[in-house]
Amino acid sequence: MSNIQIADLTADMTAEYEAAARLLNVAFAVNWPGSWATMEEAREEVTEMTAPDRIARVALVGDEVAGWIGGIPQYDGNVWELHPLVVDPRRQGQGIGAQLVRDFEDQVRRRGGLTIQLGTDDVNGMTSLADVDLYTDTWEKIRNIQNFKGHPYSFYQKMGYTIIGVLPDANGRGKPDIYMGKRIE
Repeated sequence: MSNIQIADLTADMTAEYEAAARLLNVAFAVNWPGSWATMEEAREEVTEMTAPDRIARVALVGDEVAGWIGGIPQYDGNVWELHPLVVDPRRQGQGIGAQLVRDFEDQVRRRGGLTIQLGTDDVNGMTSLADVDLYTDTWEKIRNIQNFKGHPYSFYQKMGYTIIGVLPDANGRGKPDIYMGKRIE
């Protein structure tokens, strides 16, 4: 999709700010129901992500917010956490998420970052890592991961990210957080 413009998302962009919060609230409701369950929580997240030390980038199609991505510096800026990434469900599969991730990687590179890491929760049994004991044969289970219901880890793998670990039971028994990372060259 070539008519996408990616720009900084700032607190003074009132309409875009509100649309970004609405996207968090709506897009995560099905598979991650506890995430940004209210508009107030979503607005708080956007406020936090538009702080000066963070990265917040918005994908615009015309004047419509099609998605946005954020980043949090860690380890003195050597590592950046990609958090969050959201694309309007009506526009998913059109390359918007990929463009946001590539742009985010460029932003991190310009700031001297070496690594991007992210966590992608499995709270709905979307992968073979859910509802199993991840304290035994952990790496074997990671090596043989299967995607049952369109979990985003597959998207990130296509973007060059690798599973670097899991946090078992992060979201309740059998609901892990899948950690992924990518070296920035």
